Amino acid sequence: MSTRIVVVGGGTAGVRLAQRLPVTLLGEEPHAPYNRVLLADVLAGRYAPEVIALPAPQEPVRRGVRAVRIDRAARTVECEDGTTVGYDRLVLATGSNPVLPPLRGLRGSRLPSGVHPFRTLDDCLELRELVRPGVRAVVIGGGLLGVSAARALAALGAEVVLTQQGERLMERQLDAQASELLREHVESLGVEVHTECRVSGLRQEDGAVTAVELADGFVLDAQVVVLACGVRPRVGLARDAGLDVRRGIVVDDELRTSDPFIHAIGDCAEHGGRVYGLAGPALEQADALADLLLSETPAFQAAATPPQTTVPEATPRPAYTGTRALTRLTLGGPEALDLAAFGEATPLPGDDVVQLTDATRRAYRKVVVRGDRLVGGVLLGDLAAVGALARAWEGDEALPPAPLLHLLTHDGGS
Repeated sequence: MSTRIVVVGGGTAGVRLAQRLPVTLLGEEPHAPYNRVLLADVLAGRYAPEVIALPAPQEPVRRGVRAVRIDRAARTVECEDGTTVGYDRLVLATGSNPVLPPLRGLRGSRLPSGVHPFRTLDDCLELRELVRPGVRAVVIGGGLLGVSAARALAALGAEVVLTQQGERLMERQLDAQASELLREHVESLGVEVHTECRVSGLRQEDGAVTAVELADGFVLDAQVVVLACGVRPRVGLARDAGLDVRRGIVVDDELRTSDPFIHAIGDCAEHGGRVYGLAGPALEQADALADLLLSETPAFQAAATPPQTTVPEATPRPAYTGTRALTRLTLGGPEALDLAAFGEATPLPGDDVVQLTDATRRAYRKVVVRGDRLVGGVLLGDLAAVGALARAWEGDEALPPAPLLHLLTHDGGS
């Protein structure tokens, strides 16, 4: 009898696993699975929603099905529509939820009219209905998501204000100089940027947002507010089932939870004390789990799609040891700006740093080397060297004894 694998979550991680193996995939959203990374391009009108659909899995996705309870003793998943799905192995790929900031005017999960997170295709489509040229829009949060949302709204002709509580935009990925170049580019798109700016509340009239209040007393008029304050792993289903949950659902090198029959991958999983929240690690975790399940379930091997995996009996079991994630972003506008960041962009005492700046081309490259290892870097405007840099960083191998400048001038392909 074949092993029944049930996957909860129709995002990047869950769908990747379902492309590799025949599984029952429960997707909460009514849409076909899509690439969340491209939502800003849908909002900006660059892509139609159907263009960002992910390749279809082996078995049809059960759309619009929300899992509400796991019965670990019976090995079943109960769904909101009253159905029950039995499993031999359960994979939680529940993703993450947008963080709703503690603001006056926000009560629970019910948002005033005009206020939207930016996490799902429905969020995106609802914003497109609201935004037209001249609409006043405030984006709360200056990280990767907030910057992407701001440039998309600007492309629709909105009057956009981007607020960031921290000192600079994308402060988790960029150093001060790169962030300043990014800010200049965002402002060139017509976006008004405020950093070190704490939002304290929302003003409403008849249930619709009218303004954003700042902690210093300043008020920003707003017809649309986008909440881009980060995401939080979605762990409620796992916690209610009694699984080990810290920031995310805790998994080992076999992506197994504290229940040996349940795995977790993607944004909801915490491996080695780290929650990644990025597409690259989600794909790697899904592939690692597919290899593991194939190695212990020979019946799946005939049904596996490329890359096919046949594991000899003497071969060690596949394992996931972590991901070195590189962030890439393309900002549109009259002059598009490409950005890539990885590892530690801020050096420690004793680190070697090489950076090249071309102000006329708005190009900036920087790498940080610790001993004989590349530990981080930032590139804006010119990504010719990103391929070679990413390989050197991801491989974590000793650098050749050559001048460090070659790291930034070698065109390794992007």
